[in-house]
Amino acid sequence: MNAMHKPAVEMLDISKKFGGISALNSASFSARAGEIHALMGENGAGKSTLMKILSGAYVRDAGGVSLNGETVDIRNPGDALKLGISIIYQEFALAPHLSVAENICIDDLGKSKGFVQWAAMREKARTILDELGFSDIDVRQPVGSLPVAYQQAVEICKALSRNSSVLVFDEPTAVLTSHEAEKLFKILDELRRKGACIVYVSHRMDEIFRICDRATVLKDGKTVGTLELAEITERGLIEMMIGRELSDLFPARNKQHGEVLLKVEQLNAGRLVRDVSFEVRAGEVLGFCGLVGAGRTETMRAIFGADRKTSGSLYLEGREIHNRTPREAIANGIGLLPEDRKQQGVLLEMSIRVNGALRPDSPYTGRMGWIASGRETQGIEALRQQLAVKTHSIEQLVGDLSGGNQQKVALMKWVDAGCRVLILDEPTRGVDVGAKTEIYRVINDLAEQGVAIIMVSSEMIEIIGMCDRVLVMREGAIAGELVGERIKEQDMICLAMGVEHHE
Repeated sequence: MNAMHKPAVEMLDISKKFGGISALNSASFSARAGEIHALMGENGAGKSTLMKILSGAYVRDAGGVSLNGETVDIRNPGDALKLGISIIYQEFALAPHLSVAENICIDDLGKSKGFVQWAAMREKARTILDELGFSDIDVRQPVGSLPVAYQQAVEICKALSRNSSVLVFDEPTAVLTSHEAEKLFKILDELRRKGACIVYVSHRMDEIFRICDRATVLKDGKTVGTLELAEITERGLIEMMIGRELSDLFPARNKQHGEVLLKVEQLNAGRLVRDVSFEVRAGEVLGFCGLVGAGRTETMRAIFGADRKTSGSLYLEGREIHNRTPREAIANGIGLLPEDRKQQGVLLEMSIRVNGALRPDSPYTGRMGWIASGRETQGIEALRQQLAVKTHSIEQLVGDLSGGNQQKVALMKWVDAGCRVLILDEPTRGVDVGAKTEIYRVINDLAEQGVAIIMVSSEMIEIIGMCDRVLVMREGAIAGELVGERIKEQDMICLAMGVEHHE
């Protein structure tokens, strides 16, 4: 076998334990030069542990690593960098007060005794940035003053200045807007063309199918398999990740729709809500889908009184209501689980107990605003069991829980609030596949109790699996409605993009 066909990175039978818990159990991974290789799996499948072993942050317990067919022994991050391996994390490893040039050429700062060749260093940084298409970044500017996407570009340039031939990206678009993500994809494409080996760790299916050549799937610390992305569907890939049929992901629901609970008429708000009218019935799960920026979240915020509407009417069970503030909306029986749970959904530094009772009309607050703690402890513990929040106690801080469990805590207060209408904005964003099923079960339970559920989601599979009816938004208006069997991915995409679609 000549060197050309040897994998750029090969990891064989890697095992790693933390305490008594096995994070990796004889996992293997192999990627070539000149490809973008997706590393996939649920949260806790072992993806980050495997990459941390490659980058020297962890030392493997067993197994071997080779680069271009040569066995290597990576014991610390310095070893990995010398071998040309760089990881670009979500939280960038940059020195914010140093300039762009100093960050990119940080290794050169310590080399020369006494003299730093500033001009040469700035020149080197400038060249690398220009090659990536970031000629608008000033190399003298402190990195801390740059927007996130530019900080990421600097991080990539730092890796390139070290002549890294293996670049690992860990959820790189989580912090980017869609426009910035496009720019990142161009860079990755360019790096692939130049023969770099790129490992791409991400949950986002659309991105993976768009930019990656092959994917390796991990589950429970073992490798399920590696395949060409051209030869598998999104559905097939998810089934590999969860190790079961997709239909098992969406629990069955006993569908019984009652009377119309909420009716929205000609709602207008801001730039992104234009003449929106719809209704939702008791026991119904109504989906809202559309491209980023189509106005779904803005519509929900206007209904909930979080943003001002300019015109339009809301009716609950036939009676007109006015939600000038979220507090009024809640008093009117409408709840909203926001997309951004870290900023708006939960208090990370407070306990599960405190979060579970967080709402203006909490049943656990006595007359003087005191919290009736005995009653509360019982109530919140019952909720914790109902939602299967994995924790040793309701006193545990929410910030210490996994994303899926944080989302269940955010749901707790609404499950208990007796809302008639519950709006869920991206209820499973950033949640691993196992916890998604549990959140779906809660949503189904609420619907069966006669709550009207409005679900905003960017995940087509979730909309198809959960919703009875779907409204597709485009540029602030409702572009179309799909019901039952007609809820298909292609129809949703065509409506969202304004493309004529004929079967």
